[in-house]
Amino acid sequence: MTLFRGTGLGRNSGEPKDPNRFPKVPSEEGRKLMQSGVFGSNDDDMRPKKQIARRILEREIGMGDRMQRKRDNGVLAQSFIPGSRAEKIIHYDHPIYSGQFSDDGNFFFSCCQDFNVRMYDTSNPYNWKLYKTANFPFGQWTLTDASLSPDNRWLAYSSIQSIVSIAPTDPKDEGEPYTLELDDGDGHTRLSFWRSRGSFGIWSVRFSGDGRELVAGTSAHSLVVYDIESRRVLHHIAGHQDDVNAVCFADKGSPHIIYSGSDDTTIKVWDRRSMGDNREAGAFVGHTEGLTYIDSKGDGRYILSNGKDQSMKLWDIRMAMSTDRFREVTKDNENRVDRFDYRQDEYDEDDWDVHPHDNSLVTFRGHKVLRTLIRCHFSPSSSTNSRYVYSGSADGKVHIWNMDATKAGEIDIQSATNATRRLDRRTRVYFDEPGGWGTCVRDASWHPNAPIIVASAWNGYSMARGTCTVHAFNGTNDDEGDPELGDSVNESLRSDPETFFQSNYLVE
Repeated sequence: MTLFRGTGLGRNSGEPKDPNRFPKVPSEEGRKLMQSGVFGSNDDDMRPKKQIARRILEREIGMGDRMQRKRDNGVLAQSFIPGSRAEKIIHYDHPIYSGQFSDDGNFFFSCCQDFNVRMYDTSNPYNWKLYKTANFPFGQWTLTDASLSPDNRWLAYSSIQSIVSIAPTDPKDEGEPYTLELDDGDGHTRLSFWRSRGSFGIWSVRFSGDGRELVAGTSAHSLVVYDIESRRVLHHIAGHQDDVNAVCFADKGSPHIIYSGSDDTTIKVWDRRSMGDNREAGAFVGHTEGLTYIDSKGDGRYILSNGKDQSMKLWDIRMAMSTDRFREVTKDNENRVDRFDYRQDEYDEDDWDVHPHDNSLVTFRGHKVLRTLIRCHFSPSSSTNSRYVYSGSADGKVHIWNMDATKAGEIDIQSATNATRRLDRRTRVYFDEPGGWGTCVRDASWHPNAPIIVASAWNGYSMARGTCTVHAFNGTNDDEGDPELGDSVNESLRSDPETFFQSNYLVE
């Protein structure tokens, strides 16, 4: 997160770049995936194209044979893409850094810069209830990440410190959160300008599939595997050349396979059964700037990543480079050059180039990965048939793609929330000047069972506040040009005089 470097490919060559170097859209590889049935149902040969209402009618009266009905149901499930109208706008006094539904959709948690995690009952996704707030002790700057245990009983959350807090999610459990120290004191030095409580800060944390362990990505260029029951570090691997901004397990059934994404522009695959020599089991290259997030499809095969080169990439674990091959193709890239500061600057598209050893499947572009570690995700299998990938963006939108890299939809969070709270002169950081309404969508979460997306954002004047906005499918699509204002409340879901204004409210 802290060293803004890339590969420097072609940057100083002086040769004009090929104007056709950008990935082709639609992507041929992505189209093959869509036709394979791995990502959604294929409706290419279903002529004529049918409206959603017609598909629902045919489902109700049972038209077609068994295979046709199954395919029709699949296409129907993946057709409900939420729109820009906000059903609910939840306002916070500080920016929101992440927010996710539980796997069953029964509750939602938001991580705020005020070091509080708020848990909402969303068993009815249209009628939220705040039921618990947990605080992080000794926090620095913000909460960086949170992860829910597989049984939904515990929420682990982190800051730019070497500790992880774990809070019970049961509304009847009034116990205080407890902390785990992930700094094992084994000589690991802090390699970041952040002054953390321990020797490093934590950017990313995840529960293992059995809930017994945590994996964390740190500012010490490392990943830590921690055993919760024994309260000890099992592995601390300095496996990258820069901050590890994202980590995850391959799937819930394989706690020994871990992925890590770093500011050194690489994704690495780790097999815990052979981590003794600190060597990765495989690697992916293709991003030319640091990674901000990685997400596993949960099938042990496909990985999604966001990069500061303004691209999102899909990877197949079967195409990972061997350790020897990775060392060979990266040996000339040890002295990388400093690149743009993604926190303040805009990305120059002229700097973008194809990595000569790119082993990704599909590249998705069109969003802005700026200001912060913006997150991307696979859409859920139950409510979308795994048809899409989506990402937050610094342009104030949630971008949704088909697997062939064509756009499936956009949710305009900035338009939906514009001027929905009073004007003030608060700024996000001390050296900023007060400005107009701005929105940076840092995270988004697609409900596992309903056509609903919640966007978590820095939002408001100077982006100094935060929102979680609830967006549902609207079959009429008549709200995209001028989204109407939904229910506007504060973080406790109560009406607030500071946040009642209509989106066309004029300020002087």
